[in-house]
Amino acid sequence: MVATVALLLSADVSGVLRLRPPAEERVEFPSSENLPVLPDMSPASDQDQAAQQNTPGAKPGKSKDGPLQPESRLALVRFVSGEFARVVQPIPAGKKGFHMKAGAPLDEKVLRQALGSSGSAINPGDKAQITSLEFKDREIVVDINGGGRGKTRLRDRIHLEVGGMPTMRTSTPDTPVNTNAGATVFLEFGKPLPDMTPDELKHYLSSILDFSKQHSAAVQWVETLPPDIQNAIKDKRPAVGMDREMVVAALGRPDRKVREKTPDGTETEDWIYGKPPAKTVFVKFDGDKVVQVQQFPQ
Repeated sequence: MVATVALLLSADVSGVLRLRPPAEERVEFPSSENLPVLPDMSPASDQDQAAQQNTPGAKPGKSKDGPLQPESRLALVRFVSGEFARVVQPIPAGKKGFHMKAGAPLDEKVLRQALGSSGSAINPGDKAQITSLEFKDREIVVDINGGGRGKTRLRDRIHLEVGGMPTMRTSTPDTPVNTNAGATVFLEFGKPLPDMTPDELKHYLSSILDFSKQHSAAVQWVETLPPDIQNAIKDKRPAVGMDREMVVAALGRPDRKVREKTPDGTETEDWIYGKPPAKTVFVKFDGDKVVQVQQFPQ
């Protein structure tokens, strides 16, 4: 009799346990997602901070082997497009742009020929901005200061001789025929685009552009924000009152987004960084503003 009662009690307890909802069931993290996760909240070393100074939020180090990944392409657009640099070589003008091979020394002869044909759009010492990136099968098209503005205007290529006959003139770097400030660089890889980091793309362009001593567009934007928001972004933490762009600047894009509707009809959106049982941060938006930040474990 005692054994029978013990077995019945055991079955009831196990049934109750089976009815208990599994922990963390509300949050699901698909294994197929491969997006940036929560940055390490521990203080970074001086070496790590220096590596990230020129490319805020970008992960330093060697990129993975293989073709360019979608998330890498997004990172290149985010951390390179819009950035400022100092020009170290004259960059040819014109729609044809300037073609250079990635990872190879700058071909001075090809550069001189391009300058002789189209003139210089941007000169050494000038401050330039990457305004567009276009990814093709085997090359990246980089627009600088708006890109090349098309063909040279006819009136810029014609001058009058003493007899009054119009003749075509040959341009040189000292007498450019195109006075537009925009230029286009075709960065050729000779193979399908490999996976790369923003720092690596900047390195490929380093023979004509120096990013090292320039304030990035992201840094300039952050400096316009209130001091408390600046400090939160610097510390890589979300804060109540931030908007979406500020949260992305602080933590990057979330692993997962969850939308909910409260009983009064208000729609909220949670941005989730991390994966339980590891450190996980929930950032709740009401409209475009952060209204709550929760971290588990505390």
